[in-house]
Amino acid sequence: MKILIHACCAPCLTYTYKCFKESDLTVYWFNPNIHPFKEYQERFDSMIDFIESKDIRFIHGGDYALEEFMDGALKADDRCRFCYRWRLEETARYGADNDFEAFTTTLTISPYQDHDLIQEIGDELGKKYGIEFKYRDMREGFRESHRLARSFGLYMQKYCGCIFSEEERYRS
Repeated sequence: MKILIHACCAPCLTYTYKCFKESDLTVYWFNPNIHPFKEYQERFDSMIDFIESKDIRFIHGGDYALEEFMDGALKADDRCRFCYRWRLEETARYGADNDFEAFTTTLTISPYQDHDLIQEIGDELGKKYGIEFKYRDMREGFRESHRLARSFGLYMQKYCGCIFSEEERYRS
């Protein structure tokens, strides 16, 4: 099956890649939520290092759109819903326009993400664009993804990516 996978970062992709290895997998990078730009660049560079080491196909989904992200997030009733929807919609649209059979996301490896919301949005967008959303709960691999990331020497971030999660991290 030809699957397009939205990837938030290389550490999350390490385990997710193993789960979908039997598929015809292409990684899609679209993460305008990551703040600050230095963090975005660290994650992007780490992603490139990993995909090149595994010879995985890669699509860069767009420029760093921090202003657009901030505008939408600040207006949204639910910032996470806005962020999930934007990133998954870009993935679904690209997948449908480029003959992928399904799309998924590395977000479902994290115990800190809202899996029900991700699945709800993914299923909705799958119907909208005529492409299957492959939900897979990979939380059992969260610790393994950290071990794998360290073994590959990948940059490991300390928060989900957005300025709001960075604030939560340092306030805790």
